[in-house]
Amino acid sequence: FVERYTKFVKERSEIETNYAKQIRNLSKKYQPKKNSREEEESKYTSCVAFLTTLNELNDYAGQHEVIAENLTSQIISELSRYLQELKTERKSHFHDGRKAQQHIESSWKQLESCKRKFERDCKEADRAQQYFEKMDADINVTKADVEKARQQAQMRHQMASDSKSDYSAYLQKFNQEQNEHYYTVIPNIFQKLQEMEERRIERLGVCMKTFAEVDRQVLPIVGKCLDGMTKAAESIEPKTDSKQVVESYKSGFEPPGDVEFEDYGQAMKRTASETSLSNSKDGKERPGGKSKGKLWPFIKNKNKSPPAIFP
Repeated sequence: FVERYTKFVKERSEIETNYAKQIRNLSKKYQPKKNSREEEESKYTSCVAFLTTLNELNDYAGQHEVIAENLTSQIISELSRYLQELKTERKSHFHDGRKAQQHIESSWKQLESCKRKFERDCKEADRAQQYFEKMDADINVTKADVEKARQQAQMRHQMASDSKSDYSAYLQKFNQEQNEHYYTVIPNIFQKLQEMEERRIERLGVCMKTFAEVDRQVLPIVGKCLDGMTKAAESIEPKTDSKQVVESYKSGFEPPGDVEFEDYGQAMKRTASETSLSNSKDGKERPGGKSKGKLWPFIKNKNKSPPAIFP
């Protein structure tokens, strides 16, 4: 579970890193380029607000990088190191458990061995006793043979008695070890495992809390970034921007005078009125013509320059 949770936090950290990178790239993409129309427009309050938003967005991306860095340093690195400690400790407890189990199994085998030896010695003693009694009852057997059978029976009885003592002593020892095994050794090992698991669960709880706190720590700065964007939006002044457009692109044209009546009934040289649309005063071209780079606002042009505005 520790490995699974660590992997989860790693993926979250990668998401934050990639998200921050995408946000930075987005902010960079829309930054005004030098000697471009966007740079010329940067004097307008709406464009200034947008530039401020881009800069705040860049700082906003930085906070997601902070989240990724803190997740790595405060959770991922710590859990990776702790995971190795857990594996080592768990391995040690299981080693102690196997060692204790092997010991009790070995003691059981030795007890069985003592028991079988006692059983064999008892059978041998019985056979030796029966043989002695048979020899003692036989009148055709010499006293030496009878004595020899008696000594053999005594020796077998002594061996059986010694085996009985050994079996009894080892049985007592085994019962004591078995009692200690099931009531002390194994419970202690399980207790250590349980304590280890409880520490692990507690550590994960701390990490999960840190997981939330890492986000919470950057909220004030994220809030400032958002406040900056809001403030920039509120600083936009439509009338100021429109006045700047007027000042930058006004044509300077004077409205044409009244068109004079031309009397075709009189024999006279018909000349164009000085105030007609064909010629403007002081040698200025009529509206729609080119004058100092200004264009009439409602005529299509290929340059796509901002339209001329009347003063």
